[in-house]
Amino acid sequence: MEDTGKVQLFERTPVPKAVMKLAVPTVLSSLVMVIYNLADTYFVGMLNDPVQNAAVALAAPLLLAFNAVNNLFGVGASSMMSRALGRKEYETVCSSSALGFYCALFSAILFSLIYTVFRMPFLHMLGAEETTLASTAGYLQWTVSFGAVPSILNVVMAYLVRSEGASLHAGIGTMSGCMLNILLDPFFILPGGLGLGAAGAGLATFISNCAACGYFFVLLAARRGRTYVSISPAQLRFKKNIITGICIVGIPAAIQNLLNVTGMTVLNNFTAGFGPDAVAAMGIAQKVNMVPVQIALGFSQGIMPLVGYSYAAKDARRFKETIFFAGKIIISFMAAVTVAYYAGAGLLSSLFIKDPEVIAYSTAFLKGLCLAMPFLCMDFLGVGVFQSCGLGRNALMFAILRKIILEIPALFLLNALFPLYGLAYAQVTAETVLAAAAAVVLLRLVKSLEKETSRL
Repeated sequence: MEDTGKVQLFERTPVPKAVMKLAVPTVLSSLVMVIYNLADTYFVGMLNDPVQNAAVALAAPLLLAFNAVNNLFGVGASSMMSRALGRKEYETVCSSSALGFYCALFSAILFSLIYTVFRMPFLHMLGAEETTLASTAGYLQWTVSFGAVPSILNVVMAYLVRSEGASLHAGIGTMSGCMLNILLDPFFILPGGLGLGAAGAGLATFISNCAACGYFFVLLAARRGRTYVSISPAQLRFKKNIITGICIVGIPAAIQNLLNVTGMTVLNNFTAGFGPDAVAAMGIAQKVNMVPVQIALGFSQGIMPLVGYSYAAKDARRFKETIFFAGKIIISFMAAVTVAYYAGAGLLSSLFIKDPEVIAYSTAFLKGLCLAMPFLCMDFLGVGVFQSCGLGRNALMFAILRKIILEIPALFLLNALFPLYGLAYAQVTAETVLAAAAAVVLLRLVKSLEKETSRL
C-alpha cells in the first residue's frame, strides 16, 4: 500500500523544505556522534597522559573499519529501498531492509570473532607499541570484542529508517546513544569514578550503542504496519535483483571505507615514528576536524533518500534542484568553518589536553587538515548522489582516486619533504582534485537524466 505521507515528502514538498527536513536531523545526529567521540578524547585528555590519548587514536582505524559493514549493508540496503520506493515496489523495500539487517548482524559477529582471535597481530598493525599496547587493547576489548554487534546494528538500522524519509527517528536513535555515552564517560574514565582510562571510554561506548539499538527495536515494533522497514525473518528474500541492488552500491561503499582505514593506518604509522606525543596530537586534531567533516557527511547522507527517489522516479527537475540547493548550502558553510578553524586551531587543541608539546603539534596538524573542508564536502555530495542512484562504480572510482592515487602517495611524499608536519596536508592535496572531478561528473549526470526524461 502506498504511504501518502512519504509520497508528499518525496514528490510534492518544496525541495528546500524537503532537503532541510531530511538533512537537519541527519546532520544533528552526525554532530552528536562527533561530540561523543570528542568526549572520549576530552575526558581521556583530562588524565593528561599522552599514552591514554594515543590508545584512542591508534584504535580509530579499526573502529572506522566498522563502516565497511555499515556501508555495505546500511548504505547499500537504504539506497535500494529509496529507489524501490520511487518505483512503487513496496515488497522490494521490505525485503531489502530485512536482508540488510541480517547480513549486518552476521558480519558484526564475524568481525568481533576475528579481532578477538587475532588480537595481537591487529594491535601491532595499528601501530601499538610497548607503551601503548595495554591501553589500546583495553579500549578495543569493549568497542570491538564486545561492542561490534551493537555498534554496527545501531548505524545500519538508522540508515534503514532514514531511507523512507524518517530522518528524525533515525537521528533520535543515534543521538540518544551518543548522549548516554557523554554522560557515562567521566564516570568510567576519570579517577573520581571507576578510573579505567581509555578502557572506560570503550565501556561507555559499548553501553551507549546497546541503548541506541534498543531504541530502534522499540521504534520498529511500535510502527509495525506503518513502515516499510522490516527486520522480520519472514521478509528475508535472497532474490537476485535485491542482492545485486544492495551490492552494486554497498560493495563500492565498503571498499571506499576500507581504503579510508588504510589511509588512516598509514598516517598513524608515520606519526608513531615521532613518539606518543605526536600520535596523541594527531588524534586530537583528527577528532576536532571530524566535527565539520561529519556535518558535511551527514548533510550528503540526509538527502540520499530524496535523490534516490527522484532519480528512480525520473523526476529530473527535482533531482537537479536537490543537488544544486544542497551544494550551495554545504559549500558555503564549510568555507566559513575553514576560516574559523584555521584561526582558532591553537585554542581548539588546548581544550583537550594541557601538555604544551602536544598542543603545539595538534595546532600545526589542525591547520593543515582543515584546509580540505570546502573541497571535501563537494566530494561527499558527489559520492552520496552516486550511491543514491545505484552508481556504485562511480563512487568506487572516486574512492580509488582519493586514497590510492592521491592521498596515500601524498603522505609518503609530504612526509619525506616536510617530516611529520607535511602529513596534515595530504588530504587537501587529494580533495582539491576530487572536488573538481565531482562537479564535472554531477553536471553530466544531471544532463543525462534531463535528456532521458525529455524522451519519456
